[in-house]
Amino acid sequence: MQRIVILGNAGSGKSTLARALGQRLGLPVIHLDKLFWEPGWTEPDPEQFRTRVGEAVAGDSWVCEGNYARRTFDLRLPRAQLVIWLDTPRLTCLKRVILRSVLDRPRPDRAAGCKEQLDKAFLEFLKFVWQFDRGYRPGIEAMRLAVAPEVRTVHLRGEQQIRDFLEHLDSAVTLADGMP
Repeated sequence: MQRIVILGNAGSGKSTLARALGQRLGLPVIHLDKLFWEPGWTEPDPEQFRTRVGEAVAGDSWVCEGNYARRTFDLRLPRAQLVIWLDTPRLTCLKRVILRSVLDRPRPDRAAGCKEQLDKAFLEFLKFVWQFDRGYRPGIEAMRLAVAPEVRTVHLRGEQQIRDFLEHLDSAVTLADGMP
């Protein structure tokens, strides 16, 4: 298994799992937020973002975390060998987003020049996190199925399932690669 896409709500653990998989499998990790956001949380030109993502996933091996379904699924999913959906409860996601924003520690998945801010945009983001499962996830899943329904998908809910997945990664890799 050389190309993995991780999807889920903000605060679901996508970046943490991506780093764990990257380290365990010796794969480079692609954080889409780092490719998307310009300093000061400014959105880039759409084609500039697509170019960055296209270059990042051009290699033969990677773990890519982030949704950006309408913008990048056509670039990432046809090449993916596994999609992991993190089904983290929204209350957990909300708590994690609030905690990381209040602490504002450096994170390897945050774009340069983007400082956490507790402002109106942050409150809108919390609303997004709370409404993700009903308002956004169905569209992301529909797009996944439209672009690459053949790619094996694993759903992980909670820290124990993630630990179990990582613990049994060797057998999961064998199954995903289609080897006996």
